[in-house]
Formats: sequence, structure tokens, C-alpha cells
Amino acid sequence: QVQLIESGGGLVQAGGSLRLSCAASGRTFSGYTMGWFRQAPGKERELVATITSGRSTNYGDSVKGRFTISRNNAENTVYLQMNSLKLEDTAVYYCAGGSPWEPATPVGYEYWGQGTQVTVSS
Repeated sequence: QVQLIESGGGLVQAGGSLRLSCAASGRTFSGYTMGWFRQAPGKERELVATITSGRSTNYGDSVKGRFTISRNNAENTVYLQMNSLKLEDTAVYYCAGGSPWEPATPVGYEYWGQGTQVTVSS
């Protein structure tokens, strides 16, 4: 069993930056694909970024060039650096981990955090 705990969310002005962290318990963290997804009110959960055990990364179109996902296996932590934040980035951000067949979709991830709110203001 793996437990994921997100932190780092908050209120930020448009154009600003935030760094989200996701701390994972369990010894198998390094072997998992890790992902960040987000969900805004009334919308479906969508891909933000993923990183495989081999550190290959993938990003949603709306965040490419602005967000960076990384992982530190020694600390069992995955990060999401968010720069040039926009109003439309406002959402609850979820950390996910597992061995999904399709990493870009939420389906297939075995483990989820509780979510952290990111609010971008004008």
C-alpha cells in the first residue's frame, strides 16, 4: 500500500509560481509512474504531467513550457514546479502513482492523494 500526501498549494497571483510536492510512503515508489492531474469545478479530471520510473515526462497541452515535473526517488517525492500561472490553472491538483497502461489518463493509477487547492487570482 502506498500513501500519497500533497502539499504546496495556495493562492497566487497570475504570472506567479508555485511548487507542489507529493510525498509517498512505501518502498516501491521508484518503480511507479507518477502523475499530476487537476480538476476544476464542473470539469473532468485532466492530465497535468507524468513522469515514469525512467524519468520520461509528458505534459498536458495547456501547461507545456510552464510546468515541470520531477522526482527524487531517494526522498520518495515527486514535484510539480508551476510557473507563469494563469487564472485557468485554478483547480484541485492531485498526485497519482502506479503502473497505468495509459499514463496520460487518470484511469489505471492505483494510488491517489487527497488533493491540494491551487487558486490563481488576477
